[in-house]
Amino acid sequence: MKKQNISILLSTHKRTDAFSNSVFSLIDLAHDTSTLEFIIGVDNNDTIGQNHFETVIRPVLEEKGISFKAIHFEPLGYLGLNRYYNTLAKHANGNWLFVWCDDAIMETKNWDKVIGDCTGEFKLLKVHTHNEHPYSIFPIVPYEWYELMGYLSRHQLIDTELSSIAYMLDIMKIIEVDVTHDRSDLTGNNADENANKKHYLEGNPQNPQDFYHISFQSARFIDTDKICAYMKERGLDTSWWENTKLGKQDPWVKLRENDINGQTGPLRVQ
Repeated sequence: MKKQNISILLSTHKRTDAFSNSVFSLIDLAHDTSTLEFIIGVDNNDTIGQNHFETVIRPVLEEKGISFKAIHFEPLGYLGLNRYYNTLAKHANGNWLFVWCDDAIMETKNWDKVIGDCTGEFKLLKVHTHNEHPYSIFPIVPYEWYELMGYLSRHQLIDTELSSIAYMLDIMKIIEVDVTHDRSDLTGNNADENANKKHYLEGNPQNPQDFYHISFQSARFIDTDKICAYMKERGLDTSWWENTKLGKQDPWVKLRENDINGQTGPLRVQ
């Protein structure tokens, strides 16, 4: 067992109130803050975010005795989102890595206990969030996932990448935790510079940087094979992915079952 149970990975940029609301919602509703660790990433040219962390966030973490690390980055922008979180994961010391963001608000009391009750399981945990999206929008993965791969995600779309792999391996687990994604296009809040500059590399398979480009699809299948081998070593059921490769299993059955509001496009295995 690692020192902390849950490492919250959080990248922020030029936000104050949203940053505080996000962090304090996790702290205020936690069952046991001693099991938490915050790994926070801030750009080295973001004086707003740095000052807010030092004057508002850090004093609360220190007062409550909550473990934390602040990592400074050369600006990578939204297109480099996975690179932020891959680095934050490298510094984590928890059994679970919780991909969080500065416009997310925890709504469930004792959320950390719900996650803690899953410790030891090799699952990707999925909270309830906007319109019951079938992906794990705020993915929670065992540290072994990062340890095995050396990164959380190859692609900018971390939630889509991790969720796709989890569905292909049939290890997606929905937990009874509710999170509000307080995003401008969902709630009307936080319509700032960050929201305006977001660009998603998704929907143009001819673009080598696109999530659906053949190079990324092939890499995902390699990663899925690697995780499958690890699961097999642990004596876990890997028949879903093995049957998928044999053409006997549609890997997206459970994704479609969870997609009650039709929020995902077609996915495929080549």
